[in-house]
Amino acid sequence: MLITGELAELQREIEAIAFEYGLTFPEVRYEMVDYRTVNLLAAYDGFPVRYPHWRFGMEYDRLSKSYAYGLHRIYEMVINTDPIIAYLLTSNLMVDQKLVIAHVCGHADFFTNNYWFSHTNRKMLDEMANHAARVRNYINRYGHETVENFLDACLSLDNLIDVHAPGIQRHADFIPGSEASTVKKISAKDYMDDYINPPEFLAQQQKKLEEAHNQQKKFPAQPERDILLFLAQFAPLENWQRDILGIVREESYYFAPQRQTKIMNEGWAVFWHTRIMTNHMLKPEEIIDYADHHSGTVAAHPGRLNPYRLGYELFLDIENRWNRGAFGAEYELCRDLEQKRNWDKQLGQGMDKVFEVRRIYNDVGFIDAFLTEEFAREHKMFTFAYNNHKEEYEIASRQFAEIKRKLLFQLTNFGQPIIDVVDANYGNRGELYLLHQHEGIDLDRPYLEATLNNLFAIWGRPVHVETIVEDNGTMIFTRDNDGNAVWSS
Repeated sequence: MLITGELAELQREIEAIAFEYGLTFPEVRYEMVDYRTVNLLAAYDGFPVRYPHWRFGMEYDRLSKSYAYGLHRIYEMVINTDPIIAYLLTSNLMVDQKLVIAHVCGHADFFTNNYWFSHTNRKMLDEMANHAARVRNYINRYGHETVENFLDACLSLDNLIDVHAPGIQRHADFIPGSEASTVKKISAKDYMDDYINPPEFLAQQQKKLEEAHNQQKKFPAQPERDILLFLAQFAPLENWQRDILGIVREESYYFAPQRQTKIMNEGWAVFWHTRIMTNHMLKPEEIIDYADHHSGTVAAHPGRLNPYRLGYELFLDIENRWNRGAFGAEYELCRDLEQKRNWDKQLGQGMDKVFEVRRIYNDVGFIDAFLTEEFAREHKMFTFAYNNHKEEYEIASRQFAEIKRKLLFQLTNFGQPIIDVVDANYGNRGELYLLHQHEGIDLDRPYLEATLNNLFAIWGRPVHVETIVEDNGTMIFTRDNDGNAVWSS
């Protein structure tokens, strides 16, 4: 049910304030839902029209029990579509509804203007309904268990995509016959030819050219990170299976920017709901409830990172630094801590800078560019690790370089292993050979076995993964035709 009356008037008032601040976004449609419905929506990632699958029911059961035990409460949901769809909880206080509407204005602006969302399908609600209709059709034709088993295999691999693919071409497409056969010599007089075109150099370049030509004969010619695309193009699948794999891949790419910008997106929404509420929308009798709920949103949680808090505090820090001119070579080279604390060139560029940051960055770039040693010290950031001797977690380091390294490592590729297809005809037997880019953490054995089993189910031939195992060096893990898992060096 769409909002009407007082809530609709509040929406118009809050959005007018947001537009005055410079936020831009399309129409936002709010619907009122009860807690059961909002848990259902959350279980479907905001899209209740999605295809039928047991994992959505399992997630709904988890959310319902968590709500019943008082472990969580979903105040709002907002969906990146056009028009943007947002849901309000009927049991919210009026101050909560105002806070949520202001918060959604921040999300809506971020969806609309951040570069990493520029490739997303704004009609995804219709697209997912289309996906669901096709999956239901396949269930009717081929049987529920057959389709669900294949869908299970595809969903277990939905992270094997190239999250940067929408904005980068990693390698040029090879056109047979387009390669040069010999190295072209530089035009020169006869007596200068040996100096301008040294025979050793020409021979070296000719060898490189031949190696590049031979490389094109590999399959794939270059490592392929988008494994789902590779499987959809080359795995021996029936048409309905290829379609389902394409559905899973398309939806995975739709949700990828939200995972790439979680800290920024939530931080931006808190940045604006705070400004709109405290400067314009709060009544005196609402201050205590607002402060209570806002502080819960940005509170530090033991053992895990709060993206709302980190994103919000970083945006505040950026605004403050660019207002004071606390950036650039002169500021960085200053070694007087008291002078840096009192640094103020009164540039007033803070708001322009936060809008620029909102437009360009994702979480990795955001943290890399704007997380400073001063910020980490002020907010008492540290890394922690498990002490096997004490059998408890403890602070491992307060060194800024280590804090930043671990945070960036956690965010890169969502903290998941980076794996490429390097040979789809391994041993000239049509077997799939994958390469894991080892970053100091070994692959988890149970997850590895389950992933290779599902890759085998789709590829239909043995699958190999080359990785590095601590204390053993380079190892190859194989899932063979008989279902055996074999390690080899």
